[in-house]
Amino acid sequence: EWCQDYYVGDYYKKSPTNDPLGPPSGSSRVLRGGSWDHVASYLRSATRNGIHADKRDRTVGFRVVREFD
Repeated sequence: EWCQDYYVGDYYKKSPTNDPLGPPSGSSRVLRGGSWDHVASYLRSATRNGIHADKRDRTVGFRVVREFD
């Protein structure tokens, strides 16, 4: 799943511990989890990789989130 955050490989080493928002800019976006076409170890939502923002693939999607009061 695409995420709003930009990807920096070592960002979490120096990020806030509560609700890190990610760096403010970059060329790659965070991609979490995996799809039907990946090996099982990539399917966890904690799996975090970077993917160039222009890349399109049949295995990459996004999740719509809505906050409730």
